[in-house]
Amino acid sequence: MLDSFQKRIKNTNQPNFPILKKTTYLLFFLLIPCYLIGQTDSIQKKLKFSADFKFRVEEDWDSQKSDGTYRDDRTRLRYRARLGATYAFKDWVSFGMRIRTGQANKQQDAHLTLGDQFSSVPITFEKLYANFSYDWLSAWVGKNSFPFEMQNELFWSDNVSPEGIYFSGKFNFENDFLQSLKVNTGHFIFATSGTSLDKDSYFEGIQLVSSHWQNRIKFFPAFYYFKNMPNIPDGNDTFNIEYAIVHMGAKVDIFKNPKIIVGFDYYQNVQDYNGNDSIPKLLQSQKTAYVANAGIGKLDKKGDWKIQLTYTYLERFAVVDYLAQNDWARWDYSSQNSPDGRLTNFKGLEIMAGYALAENMDLRLRFFTVEQIVTYGIAKENGNRIRLDFNIGF
Repeated sequence: MLDSFQKRIKNTNQPNFPILKKTTYLLFFLLIPCYLIGQTDSIQKKLKFSADFKFRVEEDWDSQKSDGTYRDDRTRLRYRARLGATYAFKDWVSFGMRIRTGQANKQQDAHLTLGDQFSSVPITFEKLYANFSYDWLSAWVGKNSFPFEMQNELFWSDNVSPEGIYFSGKFNFENDFLQSLKVNTGHFIFATSGTSLDKDSYFEGIQLVSSHWQNRIKFFPAFYYFKNMPNIPDGNDTFNIEYAIVHMGAKVDIFKNPKIIVGFDYYQNVQDYNGNDSIPKLLQSQKTAYVANAGIGKLDKKGDWKIQLTYTYLERFAVVDYLAQNDWARWDYSSQNSPDGRLTNFKGLEIMAGYALAENMDLRLRFFTVEQIVTYGIAKENGNRIRLDFNIGF
């Protein structure tokens, strides 16, 4: 009898566990309406849900590898779904969570390709946090969106939710030159060591965000320090590396109707890699990046349109490549058994055109063309990509 019980316990921890996990998610969604119906009006007002869905048609072509050969041209149909909830426990404290489609170990990309997961849909927790706010001070602890001001994903992907603790203080001023000043800071753990906090893989950041001239000009300088970061994600690293990145960012609203904006970002990693035998000499000085963008239009209501151009020059160690976006090209760490992207060491252009079909519903066409800055082999990697996205939010 004891042997039979042990066998059942053993079997539970094997192939059936993912099924139980997915069943838990399914029951959670099925019970949500029943829960809401049975609650008082006051609780319903405190509990809010949000959701969004994206469908994508994507084409890649003329993508050269470092050995001079070409990747096969590729067409994919993709989608992403997310569901989130927040609960205002008190005026000063709330709780939030969000789940999404996507592989758990593919942190930069929540999208799934039609045909890859025909029998099931992988779902992961993207956010789980407690949020605090009182007067000028706000904070959160847990897993949440990247909290620092940014205007693109070339430093940090929107799909990557850091885990840690964050503080922010905002001060308002009544004058024509300076409307507000905000200070953002936090400590975030990438991988715990199981010993002391200073042995973890982590990053810390501090940022000032100032708004000027009726909030039409915004400056957001920052400093980010990354400690004990693996050179390759997902457990296939060969050494750890540190980054000390200075960021200077600015955004200007030139006109409000039609809305015309320009933006600029400059990144400089001031960490010294000279003499680091783990890094090739031709890459030791590759620590600078700049991004320039200009756009006209907006996508707020039905009939709105928008066009935006973005040029980037991103050297190898200007940012952490597997925490940044993976939109621009098909470069990844698959040869090192990791699905994450390695989107640095490139220069390129993005052209985006969008049209709002309704409020919270739009089409966006994005074209990317990239070329490697420093070659890793006999030829420079490059590539072209075009995407058509249908987005809807609830």
